[in-house]
Amino acid sequence: MSLITDIVSRHLQPAEDFTYGFAVLTGLIDEKFGEFQFGISIGKRLDSRIVNQVVKGPTLEYFNHYRAMNEELSRISRRLSADLNQAGIRTVTISPSVTTEELNTTYNTTLRTDLSHKMVATRAGLGWIGKTALFVSKKFGPSLRLVTILTSTPVIPSVRPVNKSHCGPCTRCVDACPAQAATGQLWDISIDRNQFFDAHKCRNQCALFGKQLKQDIRICGICVAVCPLNQKV
Repeated sequence: MSLITDIVSRHLQPAEDFTYGFAVLTGLIDEKFGEFQFGISIGKRLDSRIVNQVVKGPTLEYFNHYRAMNEELSRISRRLSADLNQAGIRTVTISPSVTTEELNTTYNTTLRTDLSHKMVATRAGLGWIGKTALFVSKKFGPSLRLVTILTSTPVIPSVRPVNKSHCGPCTRCVDACPAQAATGQLWDISIDRNQFFDAHKCRNQCALFGKQLKQDIRICGICVAVCPLNQKV
């Protein structure tokens, strides 16, 4: 375990820009992943200056930052996986985001992926799911992007999984959502996303913002910007 921790921490520099943890995923992920039942969840902080400009809608700068962050996390996860493999630790890397084309085809009906980065992050104890289905981290609030590396080597989480929301009575993201996609219900591990958040309403609104930016994208970010925990970061 110390070997995995050493390799991971070496790649996540400067350390203050990252959060990471380990998760046991047995029985929680698709059987297609076979023996890869353990996860390494990695989050990288978004630029607060850019995020804070998104209170009334996404900017082109935010879109470019979002895309660059996904690309950076992809590079980091590939390099990290290569080092883990060299040490005899087998891995599967999961892309931080799906493409617009994939959203229009494979995931169009359910808007669900084969593996949820947010679920892995909650099992790693990094945070919880907010009222607009954001992942809200203990370290950076919702102002981060996630990537996951699966491994067949058993890992021991250093903190307990997070099983319920810590958002309390706050409704800032719910009130600010232009799609009115959230009911305001608090998340816990017994609740399906569709019970408290309409992902299709969110996606349709994101498509409208993409047209305003003249980009073939679906992006918003308002709920990230207005979250009090983002403001603290």
